[in-house]
Amino acid sequence: MCYINKRNVGKNVIIKSGVEIGENVIIEDDVYIDYGCIIRDNVHIKKGSFIGARSILGEYLYDFYADRKNNKHPLIIGENALIRTENVMYGDTIIGDNFQSGHKVTIRENTNIGNNVRVGTLSDIQGDCTIGNYISLHSNVHIGQKSNIKDYVWIFPYVVLTNDPTPPSEVMLGVTVESFAIIATGSIILPGVHVYEDTLVGAGSVVTKDVLKESVVVGNPAKHVCSVREIKSKITGQAVYPWRYTFKRGMPWKDSNYDEWLKSLKIDEN
Repeated sequence: MCYINKRNVGKNVIIKSGVEIGENVIIEDDVYIDYGCIIRDNVHIKKGSFIGARSILGEYLYDFYADRKNNKHPLIIGENALIRTENVMYGDTIIGDNFQSGHKVTIRENTNIGNNVRVGTLSDIQGDCTIGNYISLHSNVHIGQKSNIKDYVWIFPYVVLTNDPTPPSEVMLGVTVESFAIIATGSIILPGVHVYEDTLVGAGSVVTKDVLKESVVVGNPAKHVCSVREIKSKITGQAVYPWRYTFKRGMPWKDSNYDEWLKSLKIDEN
């Protein structure tokens, strides 16, 4: 059985059986909600979005368990989201346009996610996080509370961003990852570390201190080995980094190149 105020439902909306919908829910045009979803109070799903089976949107925050009352904690999901099966997304969260998730993703409260973000299967964003635009988080990534990830960052499978410098404690020092950085598979970034622009953290690294701009760091503990500009493709022998000059699939400069795209932005500003 599905319950909803029809006045808050747009055109061409498909809601499959077993969906439960709370109060003050807004569903815009061309939204598809698959079997068995729970849409709690104060959720806004924008047009063109797909919500996979058995997902829970607007999940209760901790204050619900004190008196079993769902206080107002809105969840906003941007246009053209593709949310696959069994995602859990808490209230007090904003997700931008063109979001994509794998299966069984968790996004906790007080998270602000930009546009064109992808979050892989079994990843966990622990809340109080800021995530920019065009971010790719692959499967099984753990983003600790207070993390701040800027635009155009790649984080590969099994990466952990930590936040407690002396566990267990009441102190949380989030990790900051600046634009165009890459954190390769299986790396652990310790609390309060700042990973600067255009850096490459090698697979399996344990990063205990800041990673300076355009640095490559590898190992446990991670150590500087070279500049990213020294890395060559094993196939072509050409320079690979900064990667925005050699890779464009899915990026806003996909139809030209990074320099031309950046130049067009400056023209538009004028």
